[in-house]
Amino acid sequence: MRLLRRRVRDLDVAALRSRSSREGWLVETPEVLRAGLGPALAEIPLPEGLEGPSNVRELLDAFELVGDEGPSGSGVTAYASLPFERGEPATLSVPRFQFTRTRDGSCWLTGPEGDDSWNELLAEASAPLQEPLFPRTLAYRPTADEYAHTVARAVELLRHKELDKVVLARAVSGTVPEMIDPAALAERLRRREPLCTIYSLPVSGGRRFVGASPELLVRRDGVEVTCHPLAGTIALPANVAADDYQTWLLGSAKNLHEHAVMVDDVVQLLTRYFEDIEADATPSIVALRSVAHLGTWVRARARDEAPDALSVLALLHPTAAVGGIPRRAAHDLIIQLEEHPRGHYAGPLGWMDARGDGEWWVGIRGVLVEGDSFEAWAGAGIVSESDPTAEREETRDKLASVLSALLAERV
Repeated sequence: MRLLRRRVRDLDVAALRSRSSREGWLVETPEVLRAGLGPALAEIPLPEGLEGPSNVRELLDAFELVGDEGPSGSGVTAYASLPFERGEPATLSVPRFQFTRTRDGSCWLTGPEGDDSWNELLAEASAPLQEPLFPRTLAYRPTADEYAHTVARAVELLRHKELDKVVLARAVSGTVPEMIDPAALAERLRRREPLCTIYSLPVSGGRRFVGASPELLVRRDGVEVTCHPLAGTIALPANVAADDYQTWLLGSAKNLHEHAVMVDDVVQLLTRYFEDIEADATPSIVALRSVAHLGTWVRARARDEAPDALSVLALLHPTAAVGGIPRRAAHDLIIQLEEHPRGHYAGPLGWMDARGDGEWWVGIRGVLVEGDSFEAWAGAGIVSESDPTAEREETRDKLASVLSALLAERV
């Protein structure tokens, strides 16, 4: 199929956000808004998930792209939210119309040559006016006390096994009195978390995953890749200066150890494909609306051609930020201690284009929505020094943070 890439002007950005959040594909960083509309031109299956071979780049390259030059991700691009489980089947979608808008207002549109029906799609988009909703039902899996007990079991195992860290998560699900508008949820998250990547993507079962991820798993741009792993967290109380809390986090032995273990693991994994790897000497603070994290930038460069973004993703996922170290032993412990499958929580989400460039983010701080139902997850990194009560409160704060964009009362 022949696709045309062209510069467009006077784009209704608000309409694009609304329409793509509700029924398309949206991945918006502070630097670039990427959105897809219309029925998919192609659905590319990964029958074995990240465990099997991938021909995604070859299938994307089979499209004929003509027209204007553009940046990475502005041509033939596939989007996906992948499950947490590496071997679970997944699908990447190529939107009929692909929009890429940079912070300076420059915008590119890629779609079938001669097809301008995207104008009608944007003209029909309604504004996201829905206010936060009061919950009708709420259910935690596991409960707060059950989660603290599970953390205590994990700490005991960590002290007696060759395991450095495991991430344990819990979920809250519920219903609200009316159909949830994903566009309103995405818009509130965009205003509340300007440093995060806002996403709204279709997932299995007819649901939609909407959230604000602070964590870049991998960005591939030519021969270079960038990662920004996060680990180590502290809640930031409302209406209180955050400086003292952030200073405490930078001096916390437990959080610094958890973070260092994760960064070392990312660097070690990247050595499989890359020769030149650099990581910041010390972590920095990533301050969000209600929590702060420790983050470290990791950059790697290949001397020849770098593997495509999906291949680097398969190398890294799940990082210690959502799984643990060693990876296999931590995963086995997650299966043993977590009673419910994570689904798309903590799975990678993002895009890859025909060049092999792409960005994949960790699918956290999100809400799965369908009709009037929702589900959200939060996890905490458990090490041998962890306090079960503190880890329970960390997951409570994370759940409250993401659900504050949906619900009219704190959970």
